[in-house]
Amino acid sequence: MDPTAWQLWLIAAIVLGVLEIKLSGFVTLWFAVGALMASLMAGVGLGFNSQLFVFTVVSAALFGASRTIFKHVFMRDAVHLKTGVEAMLGQEAVVTEALGDGSGGTVRINGELWMARSLSGPLPEGERVTVEQIEGLKLWVRRPSASPEVALHSARQKKKENAGWD
Repeated sequence: MDPTAWQLWLIAAIVLGVLEIKLSGFVTLWFAVGALMASLMAGVGLGFNSQLFVFTVVSAALFGASRTIFKHVFMRDAVHLKTGVEAMLGQEAVVTEALGDGSGGTVRINGELWMARSLSGPLPEGERVTVEQIEGLKLWVRRPSASPEVALHSARQKKKENAGWD
């Protein structure tokens, strides 16, 4: 008994489905669905070109939409995880080299040393500060008790005065 086109497409869909189970990444699943649709088109009696067109369109559409599907259906309640410099905003650091009014120093945060500027006046070595903003590889810090509004105004003024400091 010779296999017909719909049987070949069905076998392809099953093989791709098994590969999807064995592999990670949700890639072959979309091609399996495309092969299943092509199998249905072959069963209806459409020609090979039409079957191939349906396979290609369905597979490409599902593959292209898969990120959106997963993001909106499966990840809608996921919490955004802050990493890298984004995670440092609002964290506490320790001054390791005193920060003066017109000069920068260094702070230790998460075990790393960073160049820093003070938003709340001179800060002695050993004082705990809060990271308010990040500008390149420079942290702008303030005392935890300092008012954020005063600190922001002070940062803008110091930024103008020390535009060349890097």
